[in-house]
Amino acid sequence: MWAGYNFSVGDRLVLDATPMLGAVFGSTNGIAPGFNLAITYKRIELFSQGEYVIVPSDTTRNFFYSWNELSYSLTDWLRAGLASQRTRVYQTPLDVQRGVLVGCHYKKMDFTTYIFNAGWTDPTVVLSLGIKF
Repeated sequence: MWAGYNFSVGDRLVLDATPMLGAVFGSTNGIAPGFNLAITYKRIELFSQGEYVIVPSDTTRNFFYSWNELSYSLTDWLRAGLASQRTRVYQTPLDVQRGVLVGCHYKKMDFTTYIFNAGWTDPTVVLSLGIKF
């Protein structure tokens, strides 16, 4: 669960930011302060999303997760770029994955394909579908 506040500044160089506070439930229970941040200039966008998971019952399980993208809009509906994520996969050490992205936009829907680790290890493919209300 997350709660946050959106704000935006700028005209040509635009900064969109959302500081958030979250609660984590399940095999890990805790709180997670986080953020969404986007800096856009013309057709270039730098996006970052992060959270720091705090597990009060076992601070050795605290960790920082981030998802980052640098993309270029080829058209009004198509973008491509680079992506990375830093995460902790179940029963593994911290992991940084790097890759490419291709995304398309139609009305209020976004679909993006990410391919991580190609050329380093077995590739990981992530498919993302977003709908704006």
